[in-house]
Amino acid sequence: MRLRLYHHADGARVAYRELGAGPPLALLHSGLLSHKEWEPAVEQLADRFRVVLPDLPLHGDSENNPRHPYTLDWFAEVLGGFVAEVLGPRPLLAGHDAGAEILMHGVLTGDIRPARLVLMPNRMHTEPVHPRLRSAWRWAARGAAVPGLDRLLSQGTRVVFTPQRAARLSARGNPAAANLVRHAFADVPGNSSLARSWARCARAWPRGAQVHLLDLYPRLEMPVLLLWADRDPLHPLAVAEEALQMLPHGQLRVLQSTGFLMAYDDPVGLARELVAFCG
Repeated sequence: MRLRLYHHADGARVAYRELGAGPPLALLHSGLLSHKEWEPAVEQLADRFRVVLPDLPLHGDSENNPRHPYTLDWFAEVLGGFVAEVLGPRPLLAGHDAGAEILMHGVLTGDIRPARLVLMPNRMHTEPVHPRLRSAWRWAARGAAVPGLDRLLSQGTRVVFTPQRAARLSARGNPAAANLVRHAFADVPGNSSLARSWARCARAWPRGAQVHLLDLYPRLEMPVLLLWADRDPLHPLAVAEEALQMLPHGQLRVLQSTGFLMAYDDPVGLARELVAFCG
């Protein structure tokens, strides 16, 4: 897969890879990871789609300059421009965790108009699970705005986000998950500019229950697939079951014995469900 770049009107850069030919299908990864989250399933999907794998801003090779606001509105605007230029009209879009939140917000604001939408585990309209852990991350990230702490906190990622911890994100203990986390954090230690950007994002990212999404669900006119894991401790299946009742064109599919990293636990099953839904 070759590295390509999309340049937004405000100068923000979105790096992406693509493989295959056919209808464009973009997969948006979860927070703190990169496009490599989808690597195990890409080749199977590329037989049917032009698979497009962007790095979200603040991740991988994409934009991380602290001059940008990093609000959810800004993410949706940038990704909306990316989708329009790279994928064209009526794209097929899928997102996981933070990627799914950006997609939903983009649909809400009108920046993103998918033909079909796949939402993988995320908090949806509910309170985040483990709010104390999320609050600790938020305060640590915000501390990077203090001069001198930015470099120190970026070095701290070596201790917190170790490859050994990555195995816990896979319900089946796939050792390849360690390489995913290693790649995602390879350029973080010592990167004070990136640390300041994450501080801005931590201040701006919505917290608590996103109850306004309850009004969005009934207005979604496109087919929506909730593709969920059954063993993800951060995003319980009950969240998807509740949302399903409010989606006029929704369906729920569950990948058995999978955790947060579904593509590493069951790449064949993930690809199968995406092909069946997106055609």
